[in-house]
Amino acid sequence: MFAPLGFDVLYEQNGCLVVNKPPGVLTQAPPGIDSLEVRIKAYLGGNCPSEQVYVGVPHRLDRPATGAIIFAKDLRTTRKLGAQFENRRVHKTYWTCVQGAVSPDSGRWEDSIYKVAGEPRAEIVGVGHPEGRQAALHYRVLHAFEWGAWLEIELETGRTHQIRVQAASRGHPVLGDKQYGSTVAFGPPFEDERLQAIALHARSLAFRDPETRQMVTVVAPVADYWPAWE
Repeated sequence: MFAPLGFDVLYEQNGCLVVNKPPGVLTQAPPGIDSLEVRIKAYLGGNCPSEQVYVGVPHRLDRPATGAIIFAKDLRTTRKLGAQFENRRVHKTYWTCVQGAVSPDSGRWEDSIYKVAGEPRAEIVGVGHPEGRQAALHYRVLHAFEWGAWLEIELETGRTHQIRVQAASRGHPVLGDKQYGSTVAFGPPFEDERLQAIALHARSLAFRDPETRQMVTVVAPVADYWPAWE
């Protein structure tokens, strides 16, 4: 269950704000369209006009995904956090449920991914593709089910739809992710498929607070419609 503004605050200190992103909402959007950025401005600004409220967005999550995402309350914090992401000093762990038996129980996936021009999707291409970019991740099976597996994933790179594309290309689409071939429903149903969740969750986020210089680790709980096994 999310708070009235559609997200739960997981960490708020100095210039940093980490929330648990709900499914079906864009991280950012053009003016007049609902987004998590708009909701954060409403949370921080109260009755102030949105144009008077500063919100920095150092990274993003896919619309149907959920989990820990960090925002900045001032420009300095935005720049400091942005540098951490750019230099891969932010440690991110993801949980995902996928179709099919994943073998071996742990390993590394490496591919070349192409972000399709003008379209909100990506695909695996040959290593010689002129616009392909190296994509790599490490996975571990946390639990196996009859329909598939619950994985924990750590990214080496952060490409568009990386986890979704790499898993689907191996016959393991993320549950609910029709865009990449899933045939298994996930989460509460919506008539508007843009609001539909997929089983991809940013489980934890570890970063250095730009003000205190202390390492901070934030863990985001999954929704109650995720499979039970713990």
